[in-house]
Amino acid sequence: MTNQIIVFGATGYTGGLVTEALVRRGLRPVLAGRGAEKLAALARQFGGLDYRIADVTDPASVRALVGKGDVLVTTVGPFEQFGHPVAQAAADAGAHYLDSTGEVGFVREVWQRHDARARAAGAIIAPAFGYDYVPGILAGALAARAADTPVHAIDVGYFAIGSLRNGLSQGTRKTMAEGLILPAPVWRDGRLIDETTAHRVRGFTVRGKRKSAFLVSGTEVLFLPSEVPGLQSVTVYNGWFPPLSRGIQLVSAAANATAKLPRGRDLVNAISARTVGPGGGPDAAERARTLSHVVAVARDERGTPVAEVHVEGPSPYSLTGELMAWAAERLASGTGRTPGVVGPVEAFGLDDLVASAKECGMVEV
Repeated sequence: MTNQIIVFGATGYTGGLVTEALVRRGLRPVLAGRGAEKLAALARQFGGLDYRIADVTDPASVRALVGKGDVLVTTVGPFEQFGHPVAQAAADAGAHYLDSTGEVGFVREVWQRHDARARAAGAIIAPAFGYDYVPGILAGALAARAADTPVHAIDVGYFAIGSLRNGLSQGTRKTMAEGLILPAPVWRDGRLIDETTAHRVRGFTVRGKRKSAFLVSGTEVLFLPSEVPGLQSVTVYNGWFPPLSRGIQLVSAAANATAKLPRGRDLVNAISARTVGPGGGPDAAERARTLSHVVAVARDERGTPVAEVHVEGPSPYSLTGELMAWAAERLASGTGRTPGVVGPVEAFGLDDLVASAKECGMVEV
């Protein structure tokens, strides 16, 4: 393998998990970030890895990290705020790119800015290549494959097996809090439209029990329509805290109403900031207490369910680290499938994605 893998944001919580997963695979990624002391300590911890200093406020320093064919893995968020110089650096270099964003608006803009250039360069840009939202795309594609009739609609639900009360990272809490006043894109009648987050609540059957989940954004709405011919509807739901789904619906409605008032958005942002909490995320013991469970329900044009697929695996954070490491290794070895700004199925193929998910601990149940 001659192409480098660079982990930008390696000293952060998710970046550390990706680095650990890469090293377990026998790889030696280059660590990158803005804190020299932390990078040096992390590099020593993993047996003397190379490291480089780069900061998103200095785009030239980020551009200097990669060359054509290298793989730039970034976990530096919020991505709407910090992500664009990193994606731009990969596009400029003709490098492959992976990120851990859960921000669908960012993914849409990356596609608009860089898809044509990445295709021309033969580079794969695969944003949101973690728990958000690879399992949902995987389950949705498998449900469409399993159906014996044309699929008109797919609903995806994300759930946790075990408590997430103490198992959310600072980045996740921040994204969830801010997401209450951001639009939730859905694929409706063959086109993208924006709805209010938590505007709808629906139930899914998980391990034999009916659980509620509220409407959220997800890159399933961007990438599943290109994989499933004739697909007219895709919606994504979060069911991490099923008993709170109706309450979150009310909170979202109140937050959106407040945000429309003079200085209302400032008030909502101030309240959201108080819910973010301390930095970091759950340790290995805490992650081991939680499993991720994702369900996709495919329906025909009459709304009748025609296939239902459940995939289950390790905690969202452990799974993200493993998925990003797997994808980085594949891209560095030149075995990606389709260049451009693409989803995981288009990037690697459904069968390879199924195999990788199994390798990372996520299987169909």
